[in-house]
Amino acid sequence: MAGQAYDCDVLVVGGGIVGLSTAYAISRAAPGTRVTVLEKEPGPARHQTGRNSGVIHSGIYYRPGSLKARYAVRGAAEMVKFCAEYDIPHAVTGKLIVATARDELPRLHALVQRGRENGITVRELGAAQMAEYEPEIDGLAAIHVGTTGICDFAAVARRLAEASGAEIRYGARVVRVDRRPDRGVAVLTAAGDVVRGRIMVNCAGLHCDSIARLTGDEPGARIVPFRGEYYELARPDLVRGLVYPVPDPAFPFLGVHLTRGIDGSVHVGPNAVPALAREGYDWGTVRPRELGATLAWPGSWQLARRHWRYGGGELHRSLSRRAFAKAVRRLLPAVREEDLVPAAAGVRAQAVLRDGTLADDFLIRETPRAVHVLNAPSPAATASLPIGREVARRALTALAAAEGR
Repeated sequence: MAGQAYDCDVLVVGGGIVGLSTAYAISRAAPGTRVTVLEKEPGPARHQTGRNSGVIHSGIYYRPGSLKARYAVRGAAEMVKFCAEYDIPHAVTGKLIVATARDELPRLHALVQRGRENGITVRELGAAQMAEYEPEIDGLAAIHVGTTGICDFAAVARRLAEASGAEIRYGARVVRVDRRPDRGVAVLTAAGDVVRGRIMVNCAGLHCDSIARLTGDEPGARIVPFRGEYYELARPDLVRGLVYPVPDPAFPFLGVHLTRGIDGSVHVGPNAVPALAREGYDWGTVRPRELGATLAWPGSWQLARRHWRYGGGELHRSLSRRAFAKAVRRLLPAVREEDLVPAAAGVRAQAVLRDGTLADDFLIRETPRAVHVLNAPSPAATASLPIGREVARRALTALAAAEGR
């Protein structure tokens, strides 16, 4: 790269909500900083951002003091404000978390305590009070979390892109990274373009570990993709708002829940099954190289051994709408199999460590001339504004150090 001019100061790989929030935060913190975003798709937010349930999470589930807890609580309030400021469809609906069996009651109470530790107002409800919110929902007890909401995260991402002032290049899939600590980072795209930046930020989501390795950095984890399959409720009048089960603390997924979206439709799901490709939105999408990489990672096998029983149930519900409907009836007894209409699936980019441990917090790592966001699944969309500021802070610190050489 000797003798070559830089195309930008900060080169962001990934045009999902985290990458675009980072570009937006850099422009706010350091006006005049040249930012280029490379996104392999023809537009923003085509994967995790645009394929989730649209829920603005309260932060109640996450370990007090963790990045997820702090950023989700702060991010939820900021996301509502951002949507209001830019006229993006949203609503603060609140949600119910419902215990349907006695052995779930201690976990429900623990959630109340955790919510209060995270600074969230939580109301405990008996069965009669629960019916005031959701007449068709069955359960022994529930908690109401008033700060949960819904929005159109893809619209948020588009607005962040517009407001960031960054140069955004779509259709720019990264195939090679040449990082030289004394000079900068040069990226080659599949189209043959070379883009040079002083600092690189990796917000590649489902492909973040691959980008880290292209850069010459070992992420210490691999993305193991989990597909979340949704149905749309043919009788949306059965559900007024958002209804969740009590989550199993042994697994990072929240379980099948009911979400009334901003358009009035009600989505049911997701389950969590292994995807056969990083972007494997159905069983027919198989990419042998990506699947082989997942199977070659020791953590994948450790994870399977640890959770085979849970995973077997998820697979059964994936392959049988009858089984899926049976699971939903624990919360919503009136639902019938024919009420469930298949809807678009999403894929969660879950970082798995070598020992099979699921990374349970956002994971951001810095290396020479690079900042890697290596684990940012849900609630990353909710928390995207604080995450973007933190990544921007680290990138600008690295940029200042590089310019001071």
